[in-house]
Amino acid sequence: MTHSFRFTRYLMSLTAIAAFCSTGALADTLHWKAIGQPAATGMVQKNKEKPFFDNFAEQTGLDIAVDYKPVDQLGIKDTEQLRVMKAGLFDIVSLRVSQNSRDEPTLLGLDLVGAAPDYATARKVYEAYMPVLDKRLQKQFQVKLLGAWPFGPQIIFCSKPVASLADLKGLKVRTYDQNLSKFMQTIGATPVPLSFTEVHQSLSMGVVDCAITGPSSANSSGWPEVTTHQYGLGVQMAVNAYAINIKTWNKLTPEEQTKLQAAFTKLVDDIWVYSEELTADAMQCNAGKDGCKLGKKYNLVDSPLQDADRNTLKEAVAAISVPTWAEICDKSNPTCSADWKATAGKALGIQ
Repeated sequence: MTHSFRFTRYLMSLTAIAAFCSTGALADTLHWKAIGQPAATGMVQKNKEKPFFDNFAEQTGLDIAVDYKPVDQLGIKDTEQLRVMKAGLFDIVSLRVSQNSRDEPTLLGLDLVGAAPDYATARKVYEAYMPVLDKRLQKQFQVKLLGAWPFGPQIIFCSKPVASLADLKGLKVRTYDQNLSKFMQTIGATPVPLSFTEVHQSLSMGVVDCAITGPSSANSSGWPEVTTHQYGLGVQMAVNAYAINIKTWNKLTPEEQTKLQAAFTKLVDDIWVYSEELTADAMQCNAGKDGCKLGKKYNLVDSPLQDADRNTLKEAVAAISVPTWAEICDKSNPTCSADWKATAGKALGIQ
């Protein structure tokens, strides 16, 4: 065997080893699938959530690539997220809390009607209640919570003049969970459950007279094109959460888990701040005021808030929201309302 032949074979061996190592390194990259918020909901999804998942490895410091798709592009209903997560079809979900509350009523404890009329109060509820909710979701659906954030105050948009809750009497109002539907019934409105993507057409065709969502989501989805009035009473905060399949989570080392949790905590904190900015801007945009910087200008009548309605909403928490929810939730989760009162209720001074 000549020297040149041995050297050539040696080079070939090195090349093969390098190729094998390279292939191994590529194989080490984890590939996850994630369900996102509906693209139709607007700027939080577009400017915060999607970029985070599109640059997941950079954001988390982990060798993980994520195939991220908004729920409205997957052919999955936003009410089915917990079911598909439990089935192991996805690794991470941007969970629509109210929309999945029929499958797990414990979720609604994050966002009961009237309980959190502003961001500061909503944050108190979130921080107090998260451990309880995380424990329940791990047990029932094998998902672990990584954080939660609000779209912001859910206000009322109508195609008829509305300047108070009393004006909703006899009108058909789009709702998205049982708690909100019950509240609408008590003030004389007819609740009509609709998914977010159905609302614009339903308003334009008169299927509903009014609909409830956040000012920014309404602006992004063109609701002011098919309504005339906005009434800025925040009945809920539309809290949403990030959750990971527990099997996916358990495959990570403790160090990797710490990095992942830190990245989601940062994302969630960022969205809390951004959501508040979007809400303030969208209220101006929807009414066609000069303070509009981020959204599209419309020309809705911006009805001033009535103190009586603020009081009605505040009184509804103990009188309507908690008892209505507790009756449903305690049937599937016997300690549901007791756990809420010991955590979120305590933070709010509601027992």
